[in-house]
Amino acid sequence: MTARTGRQRAIAKALTALLPLAPLADIEAIRAQAGARHMRDLPPAIAVWLATVSHVRHAHTDYDALLDDGYDRDAARFFVVDDINRVLTAWRATRLLDPDADDDGD
Repeated sequence: MTARTGRQRAIAKALTALLPLAPLADIEAIRAQAGARHMRDLPPAIAVWLATVSHVRHAHTDYDALLDDGYDRDAARFFVVDDINRVLTAWRATRLLDPDADDDGD
């Protein structure tokens, strides 16, 4: 077993609390994103939330296709909010994306 830092343990705990039924492949991708250098100054729970929204947006919605079709970021995000929330609901997430809030990092 590999040794983990306190931050890695906190990220793992936040992931378990936020996404109890997420598939392992998605959890690992979110864990890597939440542990990225640009997320280190954020509290683990916030880093996990931002990484989750970004991962689901890019991996489980048509967000990138909408951007490729010429939609701007805000419009593309508007059109995928329901898809993101469907994935989060399927994973029994303890939080959903609020379409009116600005808490959905990329």
